[in-house]
Amino acid sequence: MTYIEKQQKFNCLALLITAEVLAMSLWFVSAAVLGDMSAEASLSPGVQAALSSAVQAGFVVGALMLALFGIADRFEPRKVMALFCVIAAVSNALLLVADIGSLSAIALRSITGAALAGVYPVGMKIAVGWGQKDRGLLVGLLVGGLTLGSAAPHLLAFLGGAQWRTTVIAASVLAVIAASLVLAVKNGPYHVKAVRFDPAVITQAWTNQSIRRAYGGYLGHMWELYAMWSWIGVALAVSFSYQMDSVAATEFAKLMAFIIIASGAISCGVAGWVADKIGKAELTIIAMALSGLSAVLFAITFGGSIWVTTAIAIIWGITIIPDSAQFSVVVADHAEAEQTGSLLTLQTALGFALTIATVQLSPVIAAILGWDVMMGSLALGPLFGIYCMWKLKSPKRQYSN
Repeated sequence: MTYIEKQQKFNCLALLITAEVLAMSLWFVSAAVLGDMSAEASLSPGVQAALSSAVQAGFVVGALMLALFGIADRFEPRKVMALFCVIAAVSNALLLVADIGSLSAIALRSITGAALAGVYPVGMKIAVGWGQKDRGLLVGLLVGGLTLGSAAPHLLAFLGGAQWRTTVIAASVLAVIAASLVLAVKNGPYHVKAVRFDPAVITQAWTNQSIRRAYGGYLGHMWELYAMWSWIGVALAVSFSYQMDSVAATEFAKLMAFIIIASGAISCGVAGWVADKIGKAELTIIAMALSGLSAVLFAITFGGSIWVTTAIAIIWGITIIPDSAQFSVVVADHAEAEQTGSLLTLQTALGFALTIATVQLSPVIAAILGWDVMMGSLALGPLFGIYCMWKLKSPKRQYSN
């Protein structure tokens, strides 16, 4: 690449990642303001969970529909991403006129999730069009953007105090800004049409042992990830309330939830670079071991020293996300070129489908066993993931680009 081409690549990726951060702030809006919404409308644990898991459900449906109809193939991906940013922003803003916790509010969260399926996966497609040998790093950086965006609602909620409607409006405005930014991005020199979803490829997800193990690792990762991201703020508020006034605990938990989730953005890009050196499977095993241990330590220190629990939670936030992109790279390494798009689509859909259950069940289990036991049980996901990925390790670094 010439200097001008490198500069153009840097500028476009910077704009794309910024747009990703702003748009994905819509994902955890309901989770960030649940405390304030519940104080206003006394939402049941089931309704609270539905407001969060509805986003995942919508994402799964949206991802499959976009793949089945080849939306990003038949149309300009930048325009597709911009359009879905706006749709997500509008559906989120309509929460202001829907009854709190009503079926219409849950439906709007589902629409937001479906629209975000046209943001993150399409953004990934645009990103990989800018490189070949460094695609692991590019995807890692984009996941870092997703992570920071996922944390943003907690910061907005902290800045907005108990005025949850301010958080909703701010997130929608950020998504509209994201739409304008992505339109300024150019497609890279390696931009190609993605493979459309082929139902027949489903058999490969089971019959190909390496792909099956990568799927298993990803499911273990997703078991933990979105349940932790969705409920860390609520769990921290309960933990902090043992040491301070409940109102102060809730506000402090909002800020800490932002820092904890956002801290993962730091490790995503670094992990992509490291994975190219030591192996993709090895990176996922290390990350899952650390995140699983963090979940257990969080449970043990729950309700104790605020700073000890917070420090463990930050380490958890750093280690829970950097392996995410690498599961996809492992699948791509073992898939036939013409089947890669379909297998990655299926992998993503299965992973987010699982999060519907984990996010929905988390507050129910916490109501019975406590948030310490609930959060500690998330370590079961990484444990299963490590088991699946262990035989994919290679001293010859077969996954290096």
